Amino acid sequence: MTNEELKYSITELLPVATYDESGEFLNIIIPSDELIPLMKELRSKKEFDFDYLFCLTCIDWKDHLMMVYHLLSKVHKHCIVVKAKITDIQNPKIESVNCIWKTAELNEDEVYDLFGIRFLNHPNLRRLFLEEDWKGFPLRKNYVDENMIKL
Repeated sequence: MTNEELKYSITELLPVATYDESGEFLNIIIPSDELIPLMKELRSKKEFDFDYLFCLTCIDWKDHLMMVYHLLSKVHKHCIVVKAKITDIQNPKIESVNCIWKTAELNEDEVYDLFGIRFLNHPNLRRLFLEEDWKGFPLRKNYVDENMIKL
């Protein structure tokens, strides 16, 4: 499918989706509560067949967090980026996509550890790099550490 065909088909599934086509991949921006229904469709429908989640990360925009999922269809050779906006910066949470792509488990642990996003229904959400009693989340823009160098 071309990006235009993907955009048309995804809009039929989720009319509230918005798009950014300024980069290499088609970027689909959705509300975080629409994540699991859309991702299940993108994985299971033969016309999409996004069978590989090859990147999962987060971006802190100060007033909201954005989860970013890069998907690839090895069959159809098309890629998309799904971005889910999390508006609750004090208690960020989103459903885990581990039930759809097992590759998400470790990546979600990393995002939890460094950004503080709780992944609901994750099988074993834990810190990977930092100690359990570590205060704060180092990749958040509001993170302060007395040992940080100020520029």
